[in-house]
Amino acid sequence: MKTNPTVEKTVQTANGWLMLLLDLVFLVAVGFLWYLFIRSATLLREGELVNFWLLGSCVLATIAWIIFQSGFFTLQPNEGRALILFGNYVGTERRAGFHWTNPFNTKTKISLRVRNFNTPKLKVNDKRGNPIEIGAVVVWRVHDTAQALFDVNNYEEFVSVQSESALRLLASHYAYDDGEEGETTLRSGLDEISHALQGELQVRLSAAGVVVEEARLAHLAYAPEIAQAMLRRQQAEAIISARQKIVHGAVSMVEMALSELAEKQVVTLDDERRATMVSNLLVVLCSENETQPVINTGTLYT
Repeated sequence: MKTNPTVEKTVQTANGWLMLLLDLVFLVAVGFLWYLFIRSATLLREGELVNFWLLGSCVLATIAWIIFQSGFFTLQPNEGRALILFGNYVGTERRAGFHWTNPFNTKTKISLRVRNFNTPKLKVNDKRGNPIEIGAVVVWRVHDTAQALFDVNNYEEFVSVQSESALRLLASHYAYDDGEEGETTLRSGLDEISHALQGELQVRLSAAGVVVEEARLAHLAYAPEIAQAMLRRQQAEAIISARQKIVHGAVSMVEMALSELAEKQVVTLDDERRATMVSNLLVVLCSENETQPVINTGTLYT
């Protein structure tokens, strides 16, 4: 990056309304000169020459008045005008309103408003090498008009390219999901990812005088070629997780049932019948389908 960036300078331009009043006075003066010239021309006698000094004064005054008009400009809220005189940066006017400046100044308008930039969906590899699609929305604004105009070729294009580059770098440092214990992933660590992306963008875009207000992921998905396989894996993991909860709950219920039976002495079971009862209860509690009970009309031991 550039070691000696251009620094914005604040310039105070003249009040446009006062200069407009002066402009009207100037116009009256120019009109009076032309009146004098025309009057003198009509009073010429035969053989007399036109007063070329007066004519030259009228022409020069008219040209000066026309040039004077180009010094007027207006600014809306959150807009700026960078003033450049013969290639030298004069300063930036940020005050909204009607202004007048040196007519020979080049006036470059630049917006200071907050803007949104949506990156296209990028196909990158995450930390584990899985191809993913990722996109982000970047909220930014111009902070230093001098840097934005003079330190980069096109600050809007600079924001676009650097945003995509930072997003690719970020995606390669994090796994899509299922990271190690305590590891931040793109899916689970949204706030941390957003903060990291904003920080990376601010470092890159500071060279263009741009402030990043916010940066967040707007799109995140596996690439189409592995999406189906990853979906099946996620479904399998969800089923395993659900089964673990079901079995844990079933074991707790069986343990509670046996404890209640023993405590209240409802029935006394030997080890074999207790094992059979545990097996039957687990089948009932863990089965996905409704179980069909078999009624024993004899004794427990027949």
